[in-house]
Amino acid sequence: MTWLTVGTDAVLGVFAVMFLVLWFRHKLRAFLAGAGVVVAYAVSEVIKLVVQEDRPCRTRPSIAVCPEPGDWSFPSNHSVIAGASAMAIWLLHRTYGWIAAVCAIAAAASRVVVGVHYVHDVLAGLALGAVVSWGIALLLKKKLEVEVPAAEAPTVVMQRLR
Repeated sequence: MTWLTVGTDAVLGVFAVMFLVLWFRHKLRAFLAGAGVVVAYAVSEVIKLVVQEDRPCRTRPSIAVCPEPGDWSFPSNHSVIAGASAMAIWLLHRTYGWIAAVCAIAAAASRVVVGVHYVHDVLAGLALGAVVSWGIALLLKKKLEVEVPAAEAPTVVMQRLR
């Protein structure tokens, strides 16, 4: 195991710490943002079962241990989680969002460097994660707006989003 493979997993820890910090400020929104990450991961798993692309480490040397057969390459789950987390964090806090975006790109790139994913796996994973996370946030925001009568909306929505 190299520092790159450890670094990829460490980035997920960075996202967890950011979500924890943001939890204290945005309780419900931070929880719902995490829900977007879970949904993105589930969508990724379905796509993997449909596409069933073998990993590059099966046909050429890699510096990481190649996952067992049946653990498909497209899209990269690490990249999906990174993209979804970065988008969720971005929607909660712009400064942390920039940090999360850089971490997500680094995590995705490391999956290619260690030889367990192709470039298109990680690009698709980042995009999928970000889009699903953003979509879930948008749907939840719309749901909050629909459930509240117009006259009460500003007060109630702000209370729910804190």
